[in-house]
Amino acid sequence: MTTPVPARTTADSGIPDPASAQRRILRVLVASQVLSGAGLAAGVTVGALLAQDMLGSTTLAGLPSALLTAGSALAAIAVGRISQARGRRPGLATGYLTGALGSAGVITAAVLDNPVLLFTALFIYGAGTATNLQARYAGADLAAPDHRGRAVSTVLVATTLGGVAGPNLAAPTGTLAETVGIPHLAGLFLLSGTAYALAALVLALWLRPDPLLLARTIAASRESSTAGAPSPQEQAAGKAPEGVVLGALVMVLTQLVMVAIMTMTPVHMHDHGHSTAASGLVIGIHIGAMYLPSPLTGRLVDRFGRMRIAAASGVTLLAAGILAAVAPGDSVGLLALALALLGLGWNFGLVSGTAIITDTVPLATRAKTQGLVDVSIAVAGATGGMASGLVVAAGGYPVLALTGGVLSLALLPAVAATAYRR
Repeated sequence: MTTPVPARTTADSGIPDPASAQRRILRVLVASQVLSGAGLAAGVTVGALLAQDMLGSTTLAGLPSALLTAGSALAAIAVGRISQARGRRPGLATGYLTGALGSAGVITAAVLDNPVLLFTALFIYGAGTATNLQARYAGADLAAPDHRGRAVSTVLVATTLGGVAGPNLAAPTGTLAETVGIPHLAGLFLLSGTAYALAALVLALWLRPDPLLLARTIAASRESSTAGAPSPQEQAAGKAPEGVVLGALVMVLTQLVMVAIMTMTPVHMHDHGHSTAASGLVIGIHIGAMYLPSPLTGRLVDRFGRMRIAAASGVTLLAAGILAAVAPGDSVGLLALALALLGLGWNFGLVSGTAIITDTVPLATRAKTQGLVDVSIAVAGATGGMASGLVVAAGGYPVLALTGGVLSLALLPAVAATAYRR
C-alpha cells in the first residue's frame, strides 16, 4: 500500500511525475546530442590542419585544440551559472548558440586567411564542446542514484551518430564549401554551425519541464513532507567531499591524455601521406568509441561501482598510448585501434567521474559545482592540446602517445586511496 503514496502526493501538489518527465527529458536530450555531436567533430578533425595550413608550421598545430578547450572552460562557467540560476534549458541552449557563432567565425577566418581571427573563433566555438559535455548532467538530475550511470550514458551515446558522421563528411562538405568560395578545410564548419544552432532550437522548444528545476521542486516537497530530514543521498553528499576531488581528477586526467593524443593524430597521419578522408575515418572511429559504449559503461558503473570503472579507465588509456606509440605511421588500422582504445578509456573516465560528482554534490549547488568541475576538465584539455604540438615537434608522436599513456596510470593510486578511506 505504500507504493501509490508518492505518486498521489506528486499529483496533488501539481508536480509532474518524475519518471515520465525523465523519459521525456532524455528523448529531447538525445535529439539535441545527435545534432551537437556533428557540431563538435569539425574542430577535432580539421582545426589543427587549418592552423598548420595558415601558419606553415607544426609547432603551433596544437594551439587550435588548446584555444577550443580554453573557450570551453569559460563556457562551462557561464553554462553552469545560467543553469544554476535559470535551469538547464536556457543554459544549454545559450552554449550551443555560442558554438554556432564560433563556427561562423572560423569560416570567415578561413576565407580571409586570418590566423588571429581563426584562433579567436575557435575559442568561441569551444562553447559547443562545453555544452555537449554539460548536457550529461541534465540527464542525471532526475535519475535515481542506482540509475545515474545509465542516465548519463544515454545522453552520451546520442552524440555517437553525429560525432561519427561528422568527421567522415569532411571531404563532401569541403567540396561544397569550395563551390561557394570557402576553403576546403573550413567546409566542415558549415555543418557544425548548422548543427549547433539546431541543437539549441530543440532544447529551447522542448526541454520541458526543466530537469534541474523539477529535481529541486521534488526535493523541496519531500523535505517538507518529512520535516526537513535529509535523504540518505544528501547525508552521503555531506560526508563525502573527497568525491568531488576524485570525480574531477578522473575526468581531468582522462581529458588531458585523450585531447593530447587525439589532437596530433591527424597531423601525424598527414605527415605520413594519409588523406583528410583517412584521418577523418580514424577520428570518426575515435569519437564513436568515446560515446558508443556508453550504455554498457553506464550499466557497469551502476553494477560494479564508480571506483572500478575509473581504474579501468587508466588501464585502457595506457594500452591506447602504447599502441599509438608503436603503430607504424602508414598503418591506418592500428592507429584507428589505438584511437578507439583512447576513446573507450575516456568514456570509462567520464561516465564514472560524472556519477561520482552527481552522487556527491547536493541539488542546491549542483549546477554551479558541475560547471566548475568542467572548467578543470577544459583547462586540462587545453593543456593537453597546447603541449601536444610542442612534444611532437621536440620528440615525435610516439613520445607524446607513450607519455600520455603513462600519465593515465596516476588514476590508480587516487582511486585506491579514496576507496580505502571510504
